[in-house]
Amino acid sequence: MQRAPIHGIIAYPVTPFLADGSRIDEPAFHKVLQALLATDPAAIAILGSAGESAYLREEEWRRAVELGAEAVAGSVPLIVGISELTTDAAVAKARFAEQAGVDRLMVIPISYWKLDQSEIFGHFQAIAEATTLPIMVYNNPATSGVDMPPELMVRMVREIEGVDLIKESSGDLHRMHAIHELSNGTIPFYNGANHLALEALAAGAAGWCTAAPNLLGKDPARLFSHVAAGELGQARELFYKLLPVLRFIVHGGLPTTVKAGLRLKGLEAGDPRRPLLPLGGDRLEQLRKLLAAI
Repeated sequence: MQRAPIHGIIAYPVTPFLADGSRIDEPAFHKVLQALLATDPAAIAILGSAGESAYLREEEWRRAVELGAEAVAGSVPLIVGISELTTDAAVAKARFAEQAGVDRLMVIPISYWKLDQSEIFGHFQAIAEATTLPIMVYNNPATSGVDMPPELMVRMVREIEGVDLIKESSGDLHRMHAIHELSNGTIPFYNGANHLALEALAAGAAGWCTAAPNLLGKDPARLFSHVAAGELGQARELFYKLLPVLRFIVHGGLPTTVKAGLRLKGLEAGDPRRPLLPLGGDRLEQLRKLLAAI
């Protein structure tokens, strides 16, 4: 099903765990989502990289989808990330997400064996045929082991019914330009690289997918608004104010740094799940100083 593009900030929550790491802290997850809703997002995307989707058991993933649907409850579009080695597992999650009442999917293929373009195309096609939810193609080779060139992503949007948006997180601005040129500007694309936010939005990105609102509140939304209004001087000033935090949270690992930052701000979201370790020592003090400087 084709739906209207999303214009603005697509905000990504962490997934809080209980102190012993045994399961999701459901009240804390609700608080994290409510705090994100107060940052003026255009949409919320759960179970992405920041949400530690790769570290969740199957029943936890499904519960997180239910909790997300309950907490967001139509306030903004709710996107659910799906990253699975097998197409069958991805299809099963897509069907569950649709039944839970989410608004769209964000699909990133992951691999052990290297996938060729026909295999990637078939993966997305099978998911699209199994659900009526629209699908955002998500390219993040650093975490998935799969690098989808702009030509393939544009072709999937054109040829697979239900695939309609592209999130590009390789950190290469030229790929975003290529998506725009290959589609004659008809396919909305979204920036997933924090350090490129200003350049990507100025280049025509429909939005910015980021976990930054967890720690930076409404500032990411303000940045988007400045660019949309052509206020590039104000956008540039705000971006470079935020850039040290944006770089820190990515380089330190989103679950680790965002959960530490939330704790510093008084919102307890637990520690990341092992083998990830909580932020500590000099790095925690550095984050404290960076947030204090905003």
